[in-house]
Amino acid sequence: MDLYTAIHRRRDVRAQFTGEPVPDETLHRVLDAAHAAPSVGYSQPWDFILVRNAELRRRFHAHVRDERDVFAATLSGEAADRFARIKIDGVLESTLSIVVTYDPTRGGPAVLGRHAIADAGLYSVCLAIQNLWLAATAEGLGVGWVSFYREPFLAGLLGIPPGIRPVAWLCVGPVTHLEEVPDLARHGWRQKRRLAEALHTDRWTADR
Repeated sequence: MDLYTAIHRRRDVRAQFTGEPVPDETLHRVLDAAHAAPSVGYSQPWDFILVRNAELRRRFHAHVRDERDVFAATLSGEAADRFARIKIDGVLESTLSIVVTYDPTRGGPAVLGRHAIADAGLYSVCLAIQNLWLAATAEGLGVGWVSFYREPFLAGLLGIPPGIRPVAWLCVGPVTHLEEVPDLARHGWRQKRRLAEALHTDRWTADR
């Protein structure tokens, strides 16, 4: 699969996981691709926690379900009806989960290139996540990024030390298929913007 195909085939997977095993060599290639991401000051501020334990995943899923209810309570009318039809995670169905963390102390107190943009290290972690996602897609795997959680809960659940930030809980594994249209577009939650609507030249265009 070439790069552009992987970019456009990639989906945030929730409902299509089969639960079948991921070969060790495949998982290593995917993680190695994530670890090859660019990082500010070559700080490589990420770590990857492989979560296979069923009880940990059940506890996290219960927390996600509670946070889903919190968000649902803020909706009404058609938005509430649309959201009720959307599955938000594949924590229990996926083969494993990968939690990606950010260590702002990695690289020492003077990280080259981060002095003016404090979040540059966090951006680096997001690049690692994107590499992981595209590599997994090229390997025929699905990935789903779960965002319905509170960081202190996840840190406590996995014993993440103070100061280390959990950035993403990723559900990973073989899938029956990848949807042609992203879930949120299929369910009418949001539609894709045209590229032309996102383009500006030299200065911000106010009427976008």
